[in-house]
Amino acid sequence: MNWSYLVIVIVPGLMLGLWAQWRVKSAFARASRMHSRRGLTGAQVAQEILDGAGITDVRIEPHQGVLSDHYHPSKKALRLSEPVYGQATLAAAGVAAHEVGHALQHAKGYWPLAVRSALVPACVAGQWIGQIAMLVGCFFAFGFRTPFGQWMLLAAIAGYGLVFLFTLVTLPVEFDASARAVRILGDRGILDPDELGEAKAVLDAAAWTYVASAVQVLLVLIWLLMQLNRRR
Repeated sequence: MNWSYLVIVIVPGLMLGLWAQWRVKSAFARASRMHSRRGLTGAQVAQEILDGAGITDVRIEPHQGVLSDHYHPSKKALRLSEPVYGQATLAAAGVAAHEVGHALQHAKGYWPLAVRSALVPACVAGQWIGQIAMLVGCFFAFGFRTPFGQWMLLAAIAGYGLVFLFTLVTLPVEFDASARAVRILGDRGILDPDELGEAKAVLDAAAWTYVASAVQVLLVLIWLLMQLNRRR
C-alpha cells in the first residue's frame, strides 16, 4: 500500500466527502419537515418561476431518487426528485428554484454553464484515463518507476487535470444558481423572509458537496505531481 496516497488523498478526501454529504442530507431533512405557507410543491414553484421568466420550452419532470434533481440543458428538461416534485416544503422550494436557476442560466446564455456542458465529454474521458493510467502505472509498472510507468503517470495527470477543470467550472455555475434561487424565492413572494433561511441552508450545504468534489480531485492531482517530482 502507498501510504502517501492514503494520507494525502484517501483519508482527507473521504472525511471531507462524508462531512459534505452529512451536511446536505441533514439540512434537507430538516427543511423537508417544514411546509411553506403558500403550499406550493416543488413542481409548482418551478413552473411559477419559469412562467415569470417567460420560459415556455422547459419541461418539468418527476425523477426517481433523493437529491437527484438536475436540469438537462440539451433536452431542456427540469427533473425533480420525488421529495421535491410533489412536496410543499421549504426544502422542495429551495431545490426546485435552484434547478430552475440553471434553466435561467441556459436561457440567458450564462457562459460558465456553456463551458461546463462542453467539458462533460472531456471530464468523463479524463476520469477514465486517469483511473486506468493510475491502476496500470501503480500495479503493473512498479509504481511509475519504468519509462512505461512514467507515461502512465503523465496520462493520469492529464486525465485528472481535465476532471479538476470541470469541477472548477462547476463551482460558479452552482453558486450562481443558488443565488438566483434565493433572490427569486424572495422577490416573487414564494417564500416569506423567515422561510428563506431554511431554503438557503439547504442550498449552502449542497454547494459544499461541489467544493468537496473539487478538493478531492485536487488531492489526487497533488499526489500525482508529487510522484512526478520524485521521479525527476
